[in-house]
Amino acid sequence: MGTGKKIQTYIVNGSSPSAPNMVVGSLQARNLRKSQLGGVIFGCKNSTMKECLFKQLLGLPAHHFSYVKNIDPGLPLFLFNYSDRKLHGIFEAACPGQMNINPYGWTTDGSDRTLYPAQVQIRIRLQCQPLLESQFRPIIADNYYNEHHFWFELDHAQTNKMLSLLASLAVAPGTSALQNMAKSRTIFRAIPSRYTREVSEEFSTLALEAEHLSQSSQKSDSTDVASSLDGENQSLESQSDVKEVKQEEKDLIYMKLKALALKDHISNEHKADAEDTVISNGMPIRENDCPKEPVIGVVTNPSVINDISLKEKGYQGELLGVEDNCEQTPSASSEYQSLITRLIREVEELKTFKTEHTRLFEQKLGRAEREIQVLKRRLMLESESKSSTVLGDEKVIESFDDLLLDTKESIFLLGGYDSELWLSDLDSFYPSQNVLKSLRPMNSVRSYASVAQLNGEVYVMGGGNGQVWYDTVESYNPAKDQWTLCPSLSQKKGSLAGACANNRIFAMGGGNGIECFSNVEMLDLDVGRWINTRSMLQKRFALAAVELNGVIYATGGFDGNDYLKSAERFDPREHCWTNISAMNTRRGCHSLVVLNEKVYALGGYDGNTMVTSVEIFDPRIGSWMPGESLNYSRGYSVAAVVNDTVYVIGGVKDGYNIVDVVESYKEGQGWQETEGNAIGKRCFLTAIALTPPSV
Repeated sequence: MGTGKKIQTYIVNGSSPSAPNMVVGSLQARNLRKSQLGGVIFGCKNSTMKECLFKQLLGLPAHHFSYVKNIDPGLPLFLFNYSDRKLHGIFEAACPGQMNINPYGWTTDGSDRTLYPAQVQIRIRLQCQPLLESQFRPIIADNYYNEHHFWFELDHAQTNKMLSLLASLAVAPGTSALQNMAKSRTIFRAIPSRYTREVSEEFSTLALEAEHLSQSSQKSDSTDVASSLDGENQSLESQSDVKEVKQEEKDLIYMKLKALALKDHISNEHKADAEDTVISNGMPIRENDCPKEPVIGVVTNPSVINDISLKEKGYQGELLGVEDNCEQTPSASSEYQSLITRLIREVEELKTFKTEHTRLFEQKLGRAEREIQVLKRRLMLESESKSSTVLGDEKVIESFDDLLLDTKESIFLLGGYDSELWLSDLDSFYPSQNVLKSLRPMNSVRSYASVAQLNGEVYVMGGGNGQVWYDTVESYNPAKDQWTLCPSLSQKKGSLAGACANNRIFAMGGGNGIECFSNVEMLDLDVGRWINTRSMLQKRFALAAVELNGVIYATGGFDGNDYLKSAERFDPREHCWTNISAMNTRRGCHSLVVLNEKVYALGGYDGNTMVTSVEIFDPRIGSWMPGESLNYSRGYSVAAVVNDTVYVIGGVKDGYNIVDVVESYKEGQGWQETEGNAIGKRCFLTAIALTPPSV
């Protein structure tokens, strides 16, 4: 059902995998369009279900954002508990699907980033008995890709059947949190003999409580910020308890205000009618029975007072502690009604102030956390690079200044994803010494981009940040260690290919998550903009391209339906694309390099799995030959040639993990793992080997 084709979501839509929960290809998603999406199932376990319901927040690993982003408010949602394999519902989205609504959800102490950042706020549409898997499995039978796992996207027909089945098991709604609080708490307050004294003291108390709540909120905000920056966060349970108490305080103030408003209303409506002026425990007390001493009363049926509907009188919600006295002061009524209105407005302003400041603090903390993580990562990698570099006499190199680093042997690594962060990093990797040196980062986080070099500068084109695609281009000058913004591409795109020929930079193919492109753009520095040139013969997303002897070769990729074996070449002098022999294996998100006048196609994804295969194209022969296979299956890796040696770096292996092993190849020596691990885990990056110009 649905789209029919089984494709990699994070290849087609550009959303990210989130280790250790990466899933590849057909195991990932149906890739329904937004108009086709009728509902979404989220997953949880016993250990996370309580938090999902308490925070009214559902989440999935980042690579599921390809369809979570299509969730609009009101879309039906369901929650599947993997522990007992029961489906709960019916929920609906309370906001659009977003990344990192709560960046620390479902973590032990709030100090780690969540593994489930593709999130949506929810509300209960209808409370129903949970469904056993055997009950709902026939409805989504086509979603099962193995015995125990299924795609989470539901089309409209499946959603309607699921809603009908759950609705048949609807249960009476439980009492709300406010109702529970009302039942468990009765306010006993001595009532003065005069109504005016009662109202005056009530409002004095409420004013003090409101002021205390404001001060507490401000103090707690500053305390939360300080403790978060110091890394001394409370446990999730403690934080939840504090929030509950604060919310109860606010609810309590509201109930008191409403009670006083109702009391004043009843006073004005029934002053002339001396009968039934007080309701105590739900029973009317007649005027003659009105006690001379204070009466403590509780309204147990707030919807009806003296047969008058509160809704007709404009009053909503629940009331607590509504007491009255036989004596009232009419002249004070309007004055106190005005005071009630003002206090209600001030409490509303206080809530708005608290919400806005909490949001701002969370944004600042999120930015600070990301910056800290980036700095920690760079320091860690540089430290590992320095400490792990050993000379022949086993002397450990303590600084880069002590190393004899030859820029001719370096590979520039740009952006990518390290299983936790999208990166803007630019690093110079020296494979012979396993050293990683950090350079000035790009102007923005960038993955799924393309790279080319011209006149000693590196140009990075397109790509994205895991949520949106870019049309931006920037260039790096190694001599100045400086980035410069360049003219933008004609449209936003990622997983494109780049190459330089005839003193021009070419950007080929790619896609935007909806379309795959065949168009080619050329950057003419003399004109100062990108110019559309002759398109490729096929649409190619996640293709690979390389230049050899002034000719550009483009191979593989995804055309919107299938992964491709085909390859084509472009000669700027002829200004046309020409088909060449097809590869033996379908592949996309692979790497392409030139070694000894031959083109090497390395790894990639064949539509079902990541592959280890290598193919070699010799332009003199005009055909592809099998090469020696990689040690690890991998796609979205990068490759570069230094000193007649091919280095393959990063990527995703076996569909589940990011590769942290660098492989090298020399003709006649086969593939070998390089020693050390200066780079760490990294995928969706770009790379290029060049000789930086001398200063």
